[in-house]
Amino acid sequence: VSVRESPPLPLAPQHDQVPIVGNFSESNIMKLAISTFLLAISSVGAFTAPAVKNPCFAQVSALAMSSPAVEAEPFTKGPRIIRDELPITYVYDHCPFCVRVRLALGVKNIKHNVQFLANDDIPTPTKLIGKKIAPIFAIPEDDFIMGESLDIIEKIDNDERFGQTSVIKPASGRTDIKAWQKSVQTLLRTLQRPRYVATGLLPEFQQLDGRHAFIKNHQLPPYEKKEWKGDGTDENPGMPMDEKLSLYAEAMAKDPAPLLEDLNAKLIELNDIIFCEHYCTEGGFSMDDIDLWARLRSITIVDGVQWPTKLRGYMDNLSELGDVPLYDDMAL
Repeated sequence: VSVRESPPLPLAPQHDQVPIVGNFSESNIMKLAISTFLLAISSVGAFTAPAVKNPCFAQVSALAMSSPAVEAEPFTKGPRIIRDELPITYVYDHCPFCVRVRLALGVKNIKHNVQFLANDDIPTPTKLIGKKIAPIFAIPEDDFIMGESLDIIEKIDNDERFGQTSVIKPASGRTDIKAWQKSVQTLLRTLQRPRYVATGLLPEFQQLDGRHAFIKNHQLPPYEKKEWKGDGTDENPGMPMDEKLSLYAEAMAKDPAPLLEDLNAKLIELNDIIFCEHYCTEGGFSMDDIDLWARLRSITIVDGVQWPTKLRGYMDNLSELGDVPLYDDMAL
């Protein structure tokens, strides 16, 4: 997948940390929050490490919000695969296509090296594969490099050097999950994208250039990509960078409660259509899980999400199975 799109990152402003003097109106408080966020994403000196949160995650009663639990056998990993020369994945931590590959490698129990690319790093991927894309997968013992997440997963699940083959079941073609993903696309972009650059911890955004490269190339709703980035012509040069920075700051400063209410309702819908807390489709762990979990992982960067019980178990179980951590402790 082409991506158009280490010191800690600046944190998004916390409302209870903004000094308020006198009878400030809501608009004045908003301006303070926006100014604080702009200072954070525009300065390499404004770093503060986020406090570690309670590991108890927000959950909702199964009686209130979840479909009946289904007894199902979890996926069983094979023996640890350690090659003399370890395979390498070149990724962005937030990228769901990169997470697909990391999850598959974890499920297959293949020891590998993870190389996080800075979001503005063009030379490294270009030297490896000819253009700026991620993920990139390398097998040093074969002098072999490839891109495209689904092709990479097919490669590692059909190479006997990487353990038993065909352990990941093929995609089922379910349309209900795809429809659900499409229904939350705008909502998740609004919540997730500003938080990616504001958490303080994602490796691809450790430097100002990386954060600005992401903001430059990733529009916030309701703007379309062409409106945000332009088309390279004088007639449509795209939105000025200062305006983009302001829009990201405003998105972080807004009260997320209405969006969280919508998201929590959508998660109840998803909870009702996943099969069990070990895999989303009846029959076992499949490419349905590789795609769905990789996308859901980014929701854990949003503070205040209420996870239905079965879906929360699904998130935690696959995180452990794939050895890919969630974002709960850095959520904003």
